[in-house]
Amino acid sequence: MASRSATKEPPDPVRLNQLLCERVRKELKYQRLHTEYSVNPLRPVHTIARKPMSWHDNIEEPADEKFLNLIHHAALEPTKKYSEPQTESQEIGWNTKPLVPMDRTDCRFYFPRRKTEVTK
Repeated sequence: MASRSATKEPPDPVRLNQLLCERVRKELKYQRLHTEYSVNPLRPVHTIARKPMSWHDNIEEPADEKFLNLIHHAALEPTKKYSEPQTESQEIGWNTKPLVPMDRTDCRFYFPRRKTEVTK
């Protein structure tokens, strides 16, 4: 059995040239030159910032309502977007409405500060 510490002989220049030729042949076989480019119709591109001195960008265009609704919907808070919490950490504080309406005359739920002789 050969030991693992034995060193390999470096490949000779002829073998290196053969390896290089094989690699180049494989790369050329699968390489394609694309000269026609187009926009993906399934993923529309929306420009945000425009060039200030461009004459064709200063033409008024109608606003894309679908895109604006998408942006406004993404900016909403989670309780307005979804009917139920989407994660475990959203469950804490999801229901912020009080269970019983606030009534200042009900002494069970309303504890105002009172001045006594000790706290004066």
